Amino acid sequence: MLDISVIFDIGVVALRMLMPVYAIVIVYQCYAAMRRRRRPEKPLVTLYNPATGLKLPVLFWENSIGRSKSSDVVVDDSAVSRNHCVLLRRKDGWFVTDTGSKSGTYLNGQKTRGRTRVLIDDTITVGNSDFEFKRGEEYDENLRASWFFSRVSNKPAIKSWKLMLLVTIFHFFMCVEAMYWNDGTNIYSPLALFGALAAVEWGFFFVSSFILRRVNFELEALALFLTGTGVMLLVRQVERSAYVQLIAAAIGMVLFCVIIKLIEDPDKVNKLRFPMMILAVGLLLMSIVFGKITNGAANWIYIGSISIQPSELVKIIYIFIGASSLDKLQTSKNLIEFIIFSVICVGLLALMGDFGTALIFFVTFLLIAFMRSGDFKTIILAVAAAAFGVTFVLRFKPYVADRFKAWRHVWEYAQNEGYQQAHVLTFIASGGLFGVGIGNGFLKQVAASESDLVFGLVSEEMGVIVAITLAIAVGALVIYARAITTRSRSTFYSITACCAAGLLVVQLSLNIFGATDILPLTGVTFPFISSGGSSIIACWGLIAFIKAADERTYAVKR
Repeated sequence: MLDISVIFDIGVVALRMLMPVYAIVIVYQCYAAMRRRRRPEKPLVTLYNPATGLKLPVLFWENSIGRSKSSDVVVDDSAVSRNHCVLLRRKDGWFVTDTGSKSGTYLNGQKTRGRTRVLIDDTITVGNSDFEFKRGEEYDENLRASWFFSRVSNKPAIKSWKLMLLVTIFHFFMCVEAMYWNDGTNIYSPLALFGALAAVEWGFFFVSSFILRRVNFELEALALFLTGTGVMLLVRQVERSAYVQLIAAAIGMVLFCVIIKLIEDPDKVNKLRFPMMILAVGLLLMSIVFGKITNGAANWIYIGSISIQPSELVKIIYIFIGASSLDKLQTSKNLIEFIIFSVICVGLLALMGDFGTALIFFVTFLLIAFMRSGDFKTIILAVAAAAFGVTFVLRFKPYVADRFKAWRHVWEYAQNEGYQQAHVLTFIASGGLFGVGIGNGFLKQVAASESDLVFGLVSEEMGVIVAITLAIAVGALVIYARAITTRSRSTFYSITACCAAGLLVVQLSLNIFGATDILPLTGVTFPFISSGGSSIIACWGLIAFIKAADERTYAVKR
């Protein structure tokens, strides 16, 4: 007869080998549910040119009309401006807005001024072309679906409560592993943490499903899976930090709901842009004035035992300010206002020495600038200015140059500048495919293992397969965000969703590649997984933009 302890040991080893497969299943089910729960794509209205017989489907809530090939409705007419006008839908109907065209936009023969209401059978004139405004059913050709949803299965999506159950069981398995690898601390502390985590997760699910009456929960389930994994990793590191992380995550979930409600009407959002700019600059100035310098960067403010990183919250505001409705964007001749705001933000981050976050802001600026204008000249100019800035920083900030000195040479500097990356690479190798067990790793003894180096910690304790799966879970948000924005109600949602996903992926890349010496170590966090209250709150705030872009978010269950 086998001893009960031997049986338990075998069970834990089997569990450790099962968890990578289980993690892959959860991530797959989340994204599969996002694909399967789609409404059939069909034209909202049709533009009919009686002179040529051409029928053009209008698929979006906001549509650019012009001669440019990048327009949603392309009109091959020399009298039409590149960005001539915008046809948009709001709760009270359809409107057309001229966006500074040379010849103007006419409705039923009358020149439009500002947003002008459009009714069925009205005639919109742009240049020498007339388009009758018809119902969507009058477009009788097949539409080409976006790649992400082009092969949507008829198989029903997994129920939200079942998806939540999968996530909870995964975290329970982490709890069992943490209890098994007891290091002399309270053996039941992982169980207590798991109980608190499950209460928060299911409480959020209840509020979303039965109070807010959301019709889908896949994105939130994915975020809960990542968040809970990060929380449970901390139980054998610093248990207090695990509870702080959980409380911050709960605050982030509240912020998630608030942001979605706040941006329900994209037209009202414009009124908040200037106050938000002031708030963002104020938060960064607070860091400079009151921030405590840690590792060369003054990006933390301490209030008693509580620490706050304002730059994490400014990420949300930055994306909020960078977007707007399409008719507002096209009437803006340049990006001066946003460029000035971006320069101030990046400049203040540079002053406080937070160059990792400054880089994230800069890349996000490039994404927003391109989505707003499609102008490569602006992008090239910004990159050239950034190259000059990097040269300046390396000249006058020697500690940043030290990171570059160790870059790609960490083994030569394993006892000083390359100490952290050298240990990450060592313990990733020791973890192998399935890990050594939660709480049984040695990387936790290295500074910042739970934040900057968390990819190495996950790889060591849970295995490389789980670590890569978590990275893919975050990285695939870009594909999902790009897909849903083709049906979003405003360019505000399109820009904020794509840029929020892009920001998370840039941050993810800097964290993983910095910890593994592919890039210099920048000190940014792994979204949702790394320890840090400000970071987890910001991550939940960012995915609110992705959630808001989903057409199903505002539907109500019957």
